[in-house]
Amino acid sequence: MAGPRHYRIAVIGAGFGGLGAAIRLKQRGYDDFVVLDRGTEVGGTWRDNTYPGCACDVPSHLYSFSFGLNPGWSRSFSSQPEIWDYLRRCVAEYGLDRHLQLDTEVRGAAWDGGRWVVETSRGTLSADVLISAAGPLCEPAQPKLPGLEGFTGEVFHSARWRHDLDLTGRRVAVVGTGASAIQFVPAIAPDVERLYLFQRTPPWVMPKADRQISRLEQRAFRAVPGLQRLARTGVYWAREAQATGFLKPVVMRLGESTARAHLRRQVPDRALRARLTPHYRMGCKRVLLSNDYYPALTRSNVEVVSGGVTEVRPDAVVTADGTERAVDTIIFGTGFHVTDIPIAQLIRGRDGRTLAEVWQGSPEAYLGTTVAGFPNLFLLLGPGTGTGHTSVVFMMESQLAYVLGALRHLDRTGATAIEPTPAAQRAFVSTMDRKMAGTVWLAGGCESWYKDTTGRVSAIWPGYTWSYRLRTRRFDPAHYQVVASA
Repeated sequence: MAGPRHYRIAVIGAGFGGLGAAIRLKQRGYDDFVVLDRGTEVGGTWRDNTYPGCACDVPSHLYSFSFGLNPGWSRSFSSQPEIWDYLRRCVAEYGLDRHLQLDTEVRGAAWDGGRWVVETSRGTLSADVLISAAGPLCEPAQPKLPGLEGFTGEVFHSARWRHDLDLTGRRVAVVGTGASAIQFVPAIAPDVERLYLFQRTPPWVMPKADRQISRLEQRAFRAVPGLQRLARTGVYWAREAQATGFLKPVVMRLGESTARAHLRRQVPDRALRARLTPHYRMGCKRVLLSNDYYPALTRSNVEVVSGGVTEVRPDAVVTADGTERAVDTIIFGTGFHVTDIPIAQLIRGRDGRTLAEVWQGSPEAYLGTTVAGFPNLFLLLGPGTGTGHTSVVFMMESQLAYVLGALRHLDRTGATAIEPTPAAQRAFVSTMDRKMAGTVWLAGGCESWYKDTTGRVSAIWPGYTWSYRLRTRRFDPAHYQVVASA
């Protein structure tokens, strides 16, 4: 009887990371690989997040593959449909269809006898190498509010938007004021009867320098690809300069002045302005970009409620002071499981423990990519690879170059499997923690999703992204050990 289908490489996730890995593998001559995804289409975050107003807060030219530029971006900041279309075009242009196994949920992956055995909703397969590109923004985080199960109205998370539900004339409670809420609140505010925005901590909001990209520019980019590369380079370095404020928090005072002026221009009411003014250093939480968020909050049918919801009743929500507000819809804009990614509970290493069990609430990985005790496992956008100022696609591409270097090392040496030495991983993590100490993410005076349950900032790279590119430009076998087959 034939065993499970075996591949050289299995990739989990068909979003930016998984598709980028697939393209790079094909370009380097690797053809025996499969890309697994639970969705019926590719796209990951940009497939799942379809809420009104959904768009990227990183400029279009930078939020795309450097090896797959798109001269047809219509705006300087792309919308969700346009980014999703771009990813689907990449599948066609690079011939990835035959490598995709969609509508396939990964239910577990374990290192067993020199290979990865992957259990899926469609059966079992095995692979020499496992690349996890599940991503940090794939599982919505929704608070467990007392009484929520007894609410008689409609409840959903912004990442699972209910397009079948007409919000016209409804009384809506929006819980959360993060990157999603500031986009969908302006989009739905004109239609609802009443909107209550529950805000625990106000975000810093900067003007969004968005504009339409002219047809002339698009034609020029198509005719002379070097022009778009030049534009991309300019955007990259402009964004990279902003990292200084995150690494040296005192510099953020300049950005705070701009944000406060933006708030004054758009919110004339002093009392509302006071509720919308942050009292922590900019950058401690994600800095948001919007030109229509503040105006939406000045509408007569919108109320900003300081503090969170403490209880839900069948037809209302209640705050800490006991005030009850009648609503028929609750929308959570409460982000994702970032430092406690669900895939970590499914991947088991050499000793049978899962990543989640090994990490114990505080994720660690060498260069944010490989983990001691987990042979031939590579994490895309793993611990410590997030950014507060620029495109994670740049970080992801840096990792892909590193992964390809590791694969070449395996091919050249004939080794079955490798993993970072515990000493190398400890030294790397210790260095990153020391660099994090003076940054805005740790010293900015706020709580954020950048921090894990231990209070450690494990989601962010504490430096400039060019320094990460240098660290990952070539694979370093001296920091790895060969793992013998069982």
